[in-house]
Amino acid sequence: MTDELKKKYDSLLAALRPLGRAAIAYSGGVDSTLLLVAAVEALGRENVLAVTAYDQGSPSREKAGPEAFCKERGIRHIILQHDIFAVEGLSANPPDRCYLCKKALFSEIIEEAKKQGIDAVCEGTNADDTFDFRPGMRAIAELGVASPLKAAGLTKADIRAISGGLGLPTASAPSLACLASRFSYGEAITEKRLHMVDEAENFLIEKGFKQVRVRIQDEGRLARIEVPAPDIGRLIEAPMREAVAERLRTLGFTYVTLDLLGFRSGSMNETLSPEEKKEALGK
Repeated sequence: MTDELKKKYDSLLAALRPLGRAAIAYSGGVDSTLLLVAAVEALGRENVLAVTAYDQGSPSREKAGPEAFCKERGIRHIILQHDIFAVEGLSANPPDRCYLCKKALFSEIIEEAKKQGIDAVCEGTNADDTFDFRPGMRAIAELGVASPLKAAGLTKADIRAISGGLGLPTASAPSLACLASRFSYGEAITEKRLHMVDEAENFLIEKGFKQVRVRIQDEGRLARIEVPAPDIGRLIEAPMREAVAERLRTLGFTYVTLDLLGFRSGSMNETLSPEEKKEALGK
């Protein structure tokens, strides 16, 4: 770890120490894994609680990791089952969907933490996220949830580099995101469509595509696949192309398309006007 990264990591530890005890919203992704490990170092294992919330939008392939990681390191871990369809207005998928979801989800995490005698709740927003369209950050602020990675000025690149220096298995892991983020705004979110996306992405990952998104549009009829630009050539070559198209059609998609711009986080946000973004952010 370079001296600069060491200073940033020390800043993260310094941001955590005053909390005394903390519940960490732990998804098993790159950001929350480093946050959890840093919390254990800063506060002591006995003062840290990892809280993982699963819902209908949680990719099935991600569910084994958090429990195994916490068990291996002896970290107290609680799993919550969150029902996104119980959140009023969420299934209609408005531009502030993430705000609605985070507000409900973190309210549950805060309640669980208090049952455990813990007042501080932390989550994994990083410094890069402040430049993106993230309505969920409004909910985080309203509920008083801490974002130590952001407070320490850690970018995604910093987090990956520090994670590598600490030997964490997530250092080079693909970015994770809720399956609901694959839906066009205004496109109804249903359990069936979430399953279609989940199974489609699982199939592509089994075929060796590590970073992938299957966006769902046109009321579930159209799948728009995003893979990193260097992987596009392999995807469109026969017989891969035919295998992918056949599998996605069996899942219920009528049309299977490839986004020539390649993978990019939050591509559905490109459809929103500046006014819609401001409203969703509560500005």
